[in-house]
Amino acid sequence: MEDLRELVRKLGKPYSEVLGIRIKNKEEREFFKWFLASLLFSKPLREETAMKTYRAFEEEELLDPDSLLRAGWAKVVEVLDRGGYVRYDFSTATKILEAAKNLKEKYGSLSSLHESSKDSEDLEIKIKELAKGIGNTTVSIFLRDMRMAWDDVRDKPTPLLRSGMELYGITDCDLTAKRLGVEPVELETALTRLAKEIKRKSKRKRKTSRTMSPS
Repeated sequence: MEDLRELVRKLGKPYSEVLGIRIKNKEEREFFKWFLASLLFSKPLREETAMKTYRAFEEEELLDPDSLLRAGWAKVVEVLDRGGYVRYDFSTATKILEAAKNLKEKYGSLSSLHESSKDSEDLEIKIKELAKGIGNTTVSIFLRDMRMAWDDVRDKPTPLLRSGMELYGITDCDLTAKRLGVEPVELETALTRLAKEIKRKSKRKRKTSRTMSPS
């Protein structure tokens, strides 16, 4: 267990905290910041790109539904392009604005959306219904860190997290985190980062192998 505890120490800082988003404060503005970041992290791009793009939204002060809706689609596309989302700029801009509009009109806030949900499954459905294109990965990323404020919800493992769990033979992150004396979000984040790095190295190795192969 010591090697796993060391992994958490090195890689377990939640992504929201790395971005300076204070979910534990239980403030609505912080919740939406993480929701926006989760939409960015769900794309198949390097996490550095997602972070850079979030910082671009931060610089433009586009971190709440009202400011995003006032800015409009073209401005959101511009910010996404600046961060490196050129391949996904149009669809992501549409999804962000649709989610902001529906959240505001249907619930008013993420806290209200949460409170109106019967259970974790209903919560996941409501989040997905905010915009076309919000799927399991976005919901899992969002709820993983939101458990620091909403202790009645559970997040379903993403494919990356499942890969990390398999490396250590973990079947229940909550139970393992309790045994380690760490927060579940810290364990899940560490395992996700580890699996992501292994996947990146494997991809790099295959690319190098193809390059070196005789033609």
